Order: sequence, then C-alpha cells, then structure tokens
Amino acid sequence: MGRVLVVVYAILALGAFGRSLVQITEQFSDAPLAYTLSAISAVVYIVATIALVARGLVWYRIAWVTISFEMLGVLVVGTLSWIQPDLFAHATVWSYYGDGYVWVPLVLPFLGMIWLSKNKPVRAADVASTKADTEPTEPTEPTEPSAS
Repeated sequence: MGRVLVVVYAILALGAFGRSLVQITEQFSDAPLAYTLSAISAVVYIVATIALVARGLVWYRIAWVTISFEMLGVLVVGTLSWIQPDLFAHATVWSYYGDGYVWVPLVLPFLGMIWLSKNKPVRAADVASTKADTEPTEPTEPTEPSAS
C-alpha cells in the first residue's frame, strides 16, 4: 500500500500544483481565496509526498503534520463549500470534499494516517537494544575456584 499511496499523493500534488498555477496566473482576481487554497493544498501534497518517501523520525512527523492539515483542510473547506457556496464559487481541490478529484482528497488522508500508524520509523537505539536482546551470547567456560 505504501508505494500506491505515494504515487497517488504525487499525482495529486502535480494536479493541485498545475491547477493552482493556472488559476493564480490567469484568474487570481476572480477568486483569490479559492485559488490561494488550491496553492496551499498543492504545497501540502508536495511536502506529504516527500515526507512519505523520506526516512527517519523527522520526516515521519512531517508526514503526520501535513496529512493532518490536509484532512482538516478537506473537512473544513468541504463543509464550507456546502454551507456557504458563495465562498467557493470557484472550485478548489478541497471544495465539496474533493468531488472534482473523485473524492480522492477526502479518502487520501485517512489512508495516509492508517499507513503511518502501521509504519512507524524504528529508532537506532531501539534497533541496537533489540539486536542485543536477540543475539546469542558466547558460552563462557566454567572457572575453577581460586585457591586462597
């Protein structure tokens, strides 16, 4: 699932980036809030993609932050686009919970969080500790009592 997840994040990152670039360069004055949100979502998807590929505790935490932000963004923007459609007369990636992207933006953060929770990074100290606990020890030869 990890590779597929990264591929989907990368595709969404490219799609959101392309969309926001066109919207901002050609129509920004029409809907600055919506197009800024598209750009923010693009950055979130790009950083999340990198964080899912990169190794280590820092990137793992960055993945959690970006994916959590993504989930919050999809839920807030998705809800607001239903409640106050005039705010999002021009669609964003997260409008209507990502319906323009077949609701992938709504499902993806849940899948990302599931994957992250099952793939926690292993710290070097934990590996060393586990290795020391599982390595066989050399048998020691019995020593003779010392004559005193």
